[in-house]
Amino acid sequence: MANGETRVRGLAARAGGWSARHRWAAVGIWVLFVVLAMGLGSAAGRVDVKDSDQLKGETHTAAKIIEDAGIDEPASETVLIQAKDAGGKATDADFRAAVAAVMKAVEGTGKVTDVTSPYDTKTISKDGRSALVQFDMRGDADTAGDRVEPVLKAVEEVQKEHGSLRIEEIGGASMMKTFSDAFGDDFEKAELSAVPVALGILLIAFGALVAALLPVLLAVSAIMATMGLMGIVSHVMPMSDTANSVMLLVGLAVGVDYCLFYLRREREERQAGRDSQTALRIAAATSGRAIIVSGVTVCVAMAGMLFTGLAEFEAMGLASLMVVAVAMVGSVTVLPALLSLLGERVEKGKIPWLHPESRLRRKRAGNRESRFWTAVLKGVLAKPLVYVVVAAGALLAIAAPALGMKTQNLTLDQEFGDSLPIVQTYNRVNASFPGGSEPAEVIVKAADINAPEVTAALADFKARAISSGASRGPVEIKLHDAQNLAFVYVPLVGGSDFDKAGQSLDKLRDEVRPATLGKVEGLQAPITGQVAGSKDFNDQLTGAVVPVFAFVVIFAFVLMLLSFRSLTIAITSIVLNLLSVGAAYGNLVAVFQHGWGASLVGAEGVGAIITWLPLFLFVILFGLSMDYHVFVVSRIREARLKGRTTKDAIQHGVVTTAGVVTSAAVIMVAVFAIFGTLSMQSMKQMGVGLAAAVLIDATIIRGVLLPAVMALLGERNWYLPKWLDRLPDLTHDEAVEVVAHEVEEPARV
Repeated sequence: MANGETRVRGLAARAGGWSARHRWAAVGIWVLFVVLAMGLGSAAGRVDVKDSDQLKGETHTAAKIIEDAGIDEPASETVLIQAKDAGGKATDADFRAAVAAVMKAVEGTGKVTDVTSPYDTKTISKDGRSALVQFDMRGDADTAGDRVEPVLKAVEEVQKEHGSLRIEEIGGASMMKTFSDAFGDDFEKAELSAVPVALGILLIAFGALVAALLPVLLAVSAIMATMGLMGIVSHVMPMSDTANSVMLLVGLAVGVDYCLFYLRREREERQAGRDSQTALRIAAATSGRAIIVSGVTVCVAMAGMLFTGLAEFEAMGLASLMVVAVAMVGSVTVLPALLSLLGERVEKGKIPWLHPESRLRRKRAGNRESRFWTAVLKGVLAKPLVYVVVAAGALLAIAAPALGMKTQNLTLDQEFGDSLPIVQTYNRVNASFPGGSEPAEVIVKAADINAPEVTAALADFKARAISSGASRGPVEIKLHDAQNLAFVYVPLVGGSDFDKAGQSLDKLRDEVRPATLGKVEGLQAPITGQVAGSKDFNDQLTGAVVPVFAFVVIFAFVLMLLSFRSLTIAITSIVLNLLSVGAAYGNLVAVFQHGWGASLVGAEGVGAIITWLPLFLFVILFGLSMDYHVFVVSRIREARLKGRTTKDAIQHGVVTTAGVVTSAAVIMVAVFAIFGTLSMQSMKQMGVGLAAAVLIDATIIRGVLLPAVMALLGERNWYLPKWLDRLPDLTHDEAVEVVAHEVEEPARV
């Protein structure tokens, strides 16, 4: 055939060729897919992860018992009444009057139930200066934050009448409302601002509005389709809001990246003087193939989260996997169709002042080499060993703090610092009633909860919890006779210090419970609560680390081996990615745990890394870093197959991809950095960790260490043992065939 289309092999090349020839059909199929996915997902509705499925272990058992019993635990609230001066006591007349006024005020709202006096429940601090009025919100606990406003105002009115006392409310509903007011809009704005930020960077990169819009539109359409698919899939594997947020981040990052890779290569070929159809075929065979290799590798990495056994992680993993797969398919199908339709119009909306050299692009015949990276590569290729030692040494030094990483569920004061008044209330409650704001909850289930042996065991447990040193009391027991359940609330010694509170929890689980409740035959008594949840989550995550790491690393290695048919490339790819992840961990620990430079990102005094982040970062970074790696190595391999020496191929591959890698990295860093500006430390840690890791990966790893290592290895980069020759050949050498056939005699058909 005249254009050599029959000679093109490879899935990406064939998909791009078909789409370019049937462009309206390709666009129509994509639009239909997005609309159908959204419609079916909306009709099906989304099923979210239940509390009982969040964790395994005792926390799961306790949640399942409560769920099966049909008990909806109400949102509990507490009003702290505290004398401002050291001489004030809970026994004073004005103090008693304030307690009575608080109880009357909250009851008068009609929004609460079970209001208890501190004089009845003995919730008076050791020094006698503080007391707690406790009550429950009426209605569904999940929406209690929407109904707590009148109660908060009632407490504020009592405070105005008793200036010598501190009267403050805290609890599940009031915290829910505070967080929603302070950070709900903040988080939503961060998600929404990611798209215009990406578009702005693309405008700078391309200097043309239409070219900049294409990657964003493709990424947004992939995200919309995935949101619909999440609704359908959630009926088999429940999803969550967290999974949705992660999907948005990953979808925007890879969706824009994949389109950017494809579009820049097509643009480059046209600027080199090739016609539109030939430029499309070359882009499909080269960047299209790199997108498929990268996309499959990222999907494998995301699938690693399915091995954690944690419902939240499984939801994040599946949602991320789906959006990457959808973005990958869209990039190699509908994007070629759109480029074929637009032709030269892809340059519409030029903004000359963004790229003064844009007038010279046509005259440069496609010379897209970066002068900066050309200068860097000159030194790297001249002394590769020196650069390997220096770059690897620097990354290992950055990674070193990770050896002392401490993970835990962040407490309220760690998560928000002193930015909210409710945090100060939280600290005051914990100071006066250690563990009172985060008690351990023992869910006792018996055949007859009022049986004498059960009643005696409960009383014994209550006494021993205090005598063992695990709690200072008061221990509260709430009976649910109809369901034969008892909820036992035990304030833990250690309070908001999870290390000390964890030791108290271990005493309850390992010493107090077996000696008391454990002696009653057939009785269940799992211990849950925030401290228990954090411990169970850590234990579960620790057990999942090895299988997840092994799965991701082994499958990524196999994919790289099959895609490049080089044992050396496969091994160096894994080593460089692990080095990148290690540096990300070290940076995270240095800033958020040790506080080095913490003031620059507003992270003073956190002292720990949120429990779920290390494994999440490993999976996300290992997947996303493959974007750059596959793209750069594919270009190096392509140049080598065209006859260049390995050193020349490295030089050509790195400097010609530097522009697109830089643009992609800047977009990712900017999007992730938006989340680093949020007030919640968990989101800040995720944003800063991802942004710093991508920056390191796109500069030190891909720009210095990769070319230096490949230069040292020379021809050994392409080594494949003879005993591996039987492996499937997924290389196809598409680019070489397309370009070679392009200059063949027209007579060949």
